[in-house]
Amino acid sequence: MYQMAWLTDAHIHLSDPEYSGDMEYIITAMDKMKMRACCVSMDNSSSLSTLELGKRSPLVLPFIGIHPEKADDDLDAMISLVTKNSDKISGIGEIGLDKTYVSDEQGFARQVKVFQELLLLAEKLGKPVSIHSRKTLDEIFSILSSYSIPGVLLHWFSGSKKQLQQAMDLGCFVSYGPAMVYSQDKQVLLLQTSPDKILLETDGPVRFSRCFGFKSAQITFLPSVLFCAANLLGKSYDEMLHAIEKNMNSYLGV
Repeated sequence: MYQMAWLTDAHIHLSDPEYSGDMEYIITAMDKMKMRACCVSMDNSSSLSTLELGKRSPLVLPFIGIHPEKADDDLDAMISLVTKNSDKISGIGEIGLDKTYVSDEQGFARQVKVFQELLLLAEKLGKPVSIHSRKTLDEIFSILSSYSIPGVLLHWFSGSKKQLQQAMDLGCFVSYGPAMVYSQDKQVLLLQTSPDKILLETDGPVRFSRCFGFKSAQITFLPSVLFCAANLLGKSYDEMLHAIEKNMNSYLGV
């Protein structure tokens, strides 16, 4: 018989204003459903909100950092915030690269600088990272090889099969979200992912179509993602839950 395991959302923006009026309900639901959340941040402001949420509930695992969309945010202030709160945070994120947010090479160079500085900090503090890698996986792989970081998550993985193999060779974790329930492409990638490198996420408050009706993703969507993954991999729900918990503990270094 299995003991009850904890299901952890590997990547959700609980500090987003979308959730602010419902936090009491969300934390209660997480407690009742034995769920935790890696709560990622976008910039200095949302990182402060994330740290406050971490004080409210031990089920919120704070990740703070600068998202590539916010690369012009104050990097020195973020480095200071991470360093001062290193004992309170579970990781650094959401960090990464994304050319859709810049108009020139100078803008991308700024993203790269912010990404590298925060990777260096993660290496120094021994913290895992949550990485945004939309259409920039090749650049990210070439940068990652210079760092020794205990847990690297490529969240919402959407690369090719070849890039997935590169991620596995580098020892990265990859996470799949609600889109996997209806996306054959995501299902194919899941089946080719090393079983010990699979994590699950919602990326809330992103909205998902089909069975999710374009509602803002809630952490309570996660059991549906787990059920889908279990079916695809020929496991029972409990087997999958325990496998994901083990992977999550490995990623977090606990």
